[in-house]
Amino acid sequence: MEILRVFNNNVVLAKEADGGEVILTGRGLGFQAKPGQTVDESKVVRTFVPADGRDPDHLAQMLSDIDPETIRIIVDAMRETGLGEREVGSTTLVMALADHIAGAIARQQRGITVEYPLAGEISNLYPKEYEQGRTLLKAINGKLSQPLPVGEETSLAMHLVNAGFATGDLTYTYTMTGVIQQMLDIIEHAYNLKLDRESVNVGRFITHLRYLFIRIHQNKQLADEPAPIINAIRDAYPEALRCASTIGRLLELRLDADVSEDEVAYLAMHVARVTADVHR
Repeated sequence: MEILRVFNNNVVLAKEADGGEVILTGRGLGFQAKPGQTVDESKVVRTFVPADGRDPDHLAQMLSDIDPETIRIIVDAMRETGLGEREVGSTTLVMALADHIAGAIARQQRGITVEYPLAGEISNLYPKEYEQGRTLLKAINGKLSQPLPVGEETSLAMHLVNAGFATGDLTYTYTMTGVIQQMLDIIEHAYNLKLDRESVNVGRFITHLRYLFIRIHQNKQLADEPAPIINAIRDAYPEALRCASTIGRLLELRLDADVSEDEVAYLAMHVARVTADVHR
């Protein structure tokens, strides 16, 4: 591999034999190194492959600002927590978690306390990721001389949720969380009922919504579903369809994206399911 750019003693941007760019980290890897030289692969500890159109230079610059020991702690903690290779191998997720933990350590050293918004909503809407965040925080704290406070699991969970959108910016995840809350409010108002937000049916509905958000985000909405199926849903659930249409308009306003008729029809089916067993 050939060095393209040296960011500091521990981080370099390099070109592989096939021309692909990778970010390499390792103690002393960049010491006295220069562009054009061959990488000393014996010093490489981790290789990060930029994905999802992320700029390699920007990612490498971010990495150069993080202590390599923090990155090691994050990767080891992720493996101990039982996160899969998809998560552990995600450059965006590892860097986001490492950057957050580095900031949390710095804030703690300065005596700064942070209250994370939507803590209740995160634990309620994303129980799997919230529990992973708790386990991950415990594993991280086991490697720090001064453990981070309770509450950091909320932000870790947000990053795990956000990994599904292939972006390092939590803005979309915050938006999604708020919109899901609004959707549930719309259903409760339309049907004059109170949903059990911890029920299996609501959990399934939220899972559908999360995949819907991903399809919208990736411009891959359902649009060519068999007409008999869509028409059958519309005929079977007229009240749910009216509610789903309202939800669709909310999505268009909040996400600045058109929602296809097929997606609205499937939303109606899920609305009907989530309200079927609730007493008004």
